Amino acid sequence: MIKDVGDFGQPPHAAKNKELVERRLKDVANGTGLQETLTIEWRTKPQVVQVIDMPVDGLYYNPGTHRIRAQRSYDPQLDRRLDEDPWTDESQKYLEDLLRAEPSDPSKRDKDFEALKQSLNDFRQNEPGLITREGILVNGNTRAAALRELGVADIRVAVLPDSCTWADINRVELSLQLRHDTRRPYSYINRLLTIDEQVEAGRPLKEVARDFRIRESTAEQDLWVLSCLRDLSERSLTGEVQLRLLDFEDAQERLREVHRAYAKESKADLQKAELLKENRLAAIVMNFSKTDVRLIGADFRGRYLEHRLPDELKAAPAAAPARVIPGINRVVKAPAPQVSEARAFTDSVLRAKAVVRAKEKVPSAQWEQATTVFETAHQAVEDALEPAGKDARVRKRKQAAPDRLNDACQDIEQCITDMVLANASRTLDEEALDDAVLKLKATLKKLAQATAQTIEVPGEGVEWLRDAVRQERP
Repeated sequence: MIKDVGDFGQPPHAAKNKELVERRLKDVANGTGLQETLTIEWRTKPQVVQVIDMPVDGLYYNPGTHRIRAQRSYDPQLDRRLDEDPWTDESQKYLEDLLRAEPSDPSKRDKDFEALKQSLNDFRQNEPGLITREGILVNGNTRAAALRELGVADIRVAVLPDSCTWADINRVELSLQLRHDTRRPYSYINRLLTIDEQVEAGRPLKEVARDFRIRESTAEQDLWVLSCLRDLSERSLTGEVQLRLLDFEDAQERLREVHRAYAKESKADLQKAELLKENRLAAIVMNFSKTDVRLIGADFRGRYLEHRLPDELKAAPAAAPARVIPGINRVVKAPAPQVSEARAFTDSVLRAKAVVRAKEKVPSAQWEQATTVFETAHQAVEDALEPAGKDARVRKRKQAAPDRLNDACQDIEQCITDMVLANASRTLDEEALDDAVLKLKATLKKLAQATAQTIEVPGEGVEWLRDAVRQERP
């Protein structure tokens, strides 16, 4: 394997593995039976590579795999040792443990891993993994971990060309991962990190979005979310403990909704947009539900929360002075006092949660104090959400469109039941039903046109409707 930037070096038994790989490739080439191959994307072109059997215990987990990129931070000490030498037994064992673990909480076994293990036990491999000639797993790391646990001796793997580099390994892993099949997808945070890595490597965002089969605007949203999460992680630092990116693994939909709300609000008032973002991020850190987070707007703190907070959670930092950009002498305004107060509250919650999550690493007195702060903040927000919810319900009565759609959905559900009953009694009027469906189609087209005129930042449902209508156009 050729050295390049980001090279992890070669594992201890690279030469031994390479010799075995070459021997088995030669045996397959000289054989008379049906040969198994795998087609991969190799330097922008399709390439067919040969499949062989290899001893699973002799292969190495890929230290650069994107599957567990965020989870590596679970144990900072082992993560550092992994950077220093990824091929030691300790480092490889850490990688194996993370491959078996739940993405949002690596202290627990992943149910998806157990399902994969059961599938391999019942049906063996559906498709081959992929390795370098030195025995590094490019694809199939999780399957290898499951096969080892099952005590299976060999794994079917395709073999990359001898000229592969670590850049090739990263590109091939990504292309295989994004294929539409039954492969377990990257976790949310690992997908964000992979998109960011590709953009930082100089690839155009449009091209990266195409690889992930998402819109460029969605990729931009993902990068915005990742930037927010990195900021939250940095702000949570307390002594030697802080929140990790993987601590936000289960917040995907809530974070995306924050971005949509922020983008919409920022077009009218950037300060309100920042307030809304800080207020909602604090609620996400406290693990409030998506429906609760939706109740939180730019005015949430001033209208509902401020008078419920204890004095120690109201303290705001000293007003920051305006900054002057060197070279152009341009003055950048300091954040508004309301934004600074909101950030200070979020910072308090972040630091408290970081300490609470690190119970084994901090003094008991510090942990108890942080627990009190976190629970007090959580209770204050929970109490504030009650009147905010009541006001939201009042406003919702003035916005009947979603309610009418929900009523229409219930009518369609009843229609399905009526169709089943009519079909059983052979009384279904198929021509009338077809006419009604065509009318529904025309109505949905009108609804899509109306959303295009009124909704600037569409959510998942409206995007689906628009896509469905676009696909119907000749």
